[in-house]
Amino acid sequence: MDLKDFIASVPDFPQPGIIFRDITPLLHDRDALMIAVRRLIEPWTSWDVDYICAVESRGFIFGGAAAILLDCGFIPVRKKGKLPRETFAYEYALEYGSDTVELHRDALGEGDRVLIIDDLIATGGTAWATAKLVQEAGAEVKGATFLIELIELGGRKRLEELGVRVHSLIKY
Repeated sequence: MDLKDFIASVPDFPQPGIIFRDITPLLHDRDALMIAVRRLIEPWTSWDVDYICAVESRGFIFGGAAAILLDCGFIPVRKKGKLPRETFAYEYALEYGSDTVELHRDALGEGDRVLIIDDLIATGGTAWATAKLVQEAGAEVKGATFLIELIELGGRKRLEELGVRVHSLIKY
């Protein structure tokens, strides 16, 4: 099954010149969704992953299912101010401004092995910040996996510079 057939391209959204890659048709099709989740975790099935760290919000969709299939825990990485207890926070640059992601301080510990999952990697800012949070917590990033990769924006390279192995299913 070619998963690219389930991605709708929406021109000029959210602003002129941008092509938005809409994953909702893939989510709507149960077979495509299951195949996507299985392919996202395929390279990691023998890596002894303890936790999936999934990035808000679409990463949660894939992260929960992946955690069940890998028989590991699920840890949400949220935007600033969304987690109720003490957190690690990491601020990162966006094209126009900055953003912050957070992780509960008690979510990970020394020696924990983590797989980062999200729906899309573009410039890699969010995934990079998530990897930094995991490392700050003393855990090891085993890899990062994405449904879609926007190749020309260079996110893969940013993660690989941190020593993170990257896997993606659909490339534009």
